[in-house]
Amino acid sequence: MSGFTLSRRSVLGAGIGGATLATMGSFPAAAQSEARLRMFWWGAKERAERTDKVNQLYQQKNAGLTIAGESLGWTDYWPRLATQTAGRNAADVLQMDYRYIFEYARRGALLPLDSYVPAALNLGDFSKAAVDSGRVDGKIYGVSLGLNSTSLIYDKALIQTLGLKEPSWEMTWKDIGDLAVEITKAAKRNGFTGIQDGGRDEPALEVWLGQRGKSLYSPEGKLGYDDKDIAEWFAFWQDLRKRGGCAAPDTQALDRGEIDSSLLSLGKAAMVFAHSNQLVGFQAINKSKLGLSTFPDGGAGAKPGQYLKPAMMWSVSAQSKQPEAAVKLVSFFVADIEAGKLLGVERGVPPSAAVRATVAPTLDELGRAMADYITLISEKVGPLPPPPPRGAGEIQTVLRRVNELVGFGKLSPADGAKQFVAESTAVLARG
Repeated sequence: MSGFTLSRRSVLGAGIGGATLATMGSFPAAAQSEARLRMFWWGAKERAERTDKVNQLYQQKNAGLTIAGESLGWTDYWPRLATQTAGRNAADVLQMDYRYIFEYARRGALLPLDSYVPAALNLGDFSKAAVDSGRVDGKIYGVSLGLNSTSLIYDKALIQTLGLKEPSWEMTWKDIGDLAVEITKAAKRNGFTGIQDGGRDEPALEVWLGQRGKSLYSPEGKLGYDDKDIAEWFAFWQDLRKRGGCAAPDTQALDRGEIDSSLLSLGKAAMVFAHSNQLVGFQAINKSKLGLSTFPDGGAGAKPGQYLKPAMMWSVSAQSKQPEAAVKLVSFFVADIEAGKLLGVERGVPPSAAVRATVAPTLDELGRAMADYITLISEKVGPLPPPPPRGAGEIQTVLRRVNELVGFGKLSPADGAKQFVAESTAVLARG
């Protein structure tokens, strides 16, 4: 899925220490009163419905309070948030991702929450790791909404109907590639392939690199790989493309980085890369029964490529006129039992021990599958990687563009790798 970086120009040139920048596509102007909070998150319809139910419950318990919520897809969320933050029009409560929390916090866009613990923010039964996942430079800027990891979501019913083996944790990249080719041949559907074109998918590339002892970025904010690594990555997908196992570039271009535009949801591929907590959202719009598996294994001697991360976090805008009220709303989402029942595991396995214990027996088949997946993968993951540096969001766009050029045959894997590394290095140099 794609992203957007909060640039030095958009922040310093506007809302945080600079002249005001006119906002585009922002929330409607609202009276700043003690009885109104704004909340902004990304996600599909399923998440919006669950979030709205919790907000309604909180309003019932807090007479006179109004919560105005808005959600967008991942791709549209980050440009909107950057624009609103720069224009000093950010919502009070913001959904935040590990990829971006360091940059937003260090630019002064987020409120440090330490002083609100425990009176307004209840993190009493969070593990130290769960609390620390929202820290930046020692201070709490985000509160985890759940644990998740990268995953392979697949059309379980179709693969069973075709009489093929379902993806499983011990299958290597070669095995998954071969399975994808078999699915394409057996399904005999025009424009349908076994798997998406994963060459453009940064989380998949990150796992591939991690299994080889490399990383997307070094602790110093430099690239953690070289031309040879990327050439091998592009070559794997180029070979799979030629064998008919993965989507053609014009088909893959239909994927806008959202659940509803995923090739799985569009009926164009049987397997796609996603995050484990997205299984609920995928199943909600897919009639065929879906399954959940790990990313392909790196083979003998490989290192762990996947890791556990906060699926997402709540943060409070530093611009909020009602910071304590916003913090209390965050606390309700993560620590209240009834709220936990409404949220389930759509945002990941709850980090609160009490909420997790209450929610577990109520989970449906999908919820149990997600919880079981986290249990399975917990024994196979590596450490949380260094936070992405400024410009990392732009590099995601570069990866998609260059992979498409390789897919259309305009660049060889080797030449595509050189171009990608050169452009990515230039992006990081600009900061």
